[in-house]
Amino acid sequence: MPRQILCTVAALALAASAGACSSSRFDTGLNASARPVGRPARPLPPEEPDLGPGLSSGPVTSAPLAPPPGASAAPVVANPSGPIMAEPSPPPPVQQQASIAPPPPPPVVASGGRSAVVGGWTAKDATGASCRVTLASTPALDLYKASSAGCANKDLAKVTAWDYRDGEVYLYQPGGTVAARLRPAGGAMDGALSKSGAPLAMVR
Repeated sequence: MPRQILCTVAALALAASAGACSSSRFDTGLNASARPVGRPARPLPPEEPDLGPGLSSGPVTSAPLAPPPGASAAPVVANPSGPIMAEPSPPPPVQQQASIAPPPPPPVVASGGRSAVVGGWTAKDATGASCRVTLASTPALDLYKASSAGCANKDLAKVTAWDYRDGEVYLYQPGGTVAARLRPAGGAMDGALSKSGAPLAMVR
């Protein structure tokens, strides 16, 4: 190959290499001058999702549902240290059972009858003589024990038992003989001696 051609090829190669280096330095300078120095890049805000027309992407709030018909809504109490809680309704009052039996009545003390005539009595006969007759509550076979003291009347002096039947007091002598019959009335007893029929009264 002639020397002149070799020189031409070498010159073209050098020119091409110099042009490439100049272009690279030019691009680097432009990029460095266009970028701001000392200011970091600001991040872009996140894009909000498109929820469609009429919908907003703001904060979502919730509210309690309305109670069903016929039910009473429980009051809502705000709790500063936690979520809102509904105050529970108080339990219904407990009704007393109607089947509870009333307390038993106090025992009734008999104001009449046999127990009303037990004790000591002063007996007065038709002559005006008086003596003491005691009607005890101690049983004696089918009757109750009785005794007399200071009685001038022989029928009253022999009284040893008594009984109460059909609202009347019977005074008995030994052997079951009835000495007198009297009917209680207002704290006293009026009657008559069985043998003579003479009146007889007994008072406390």
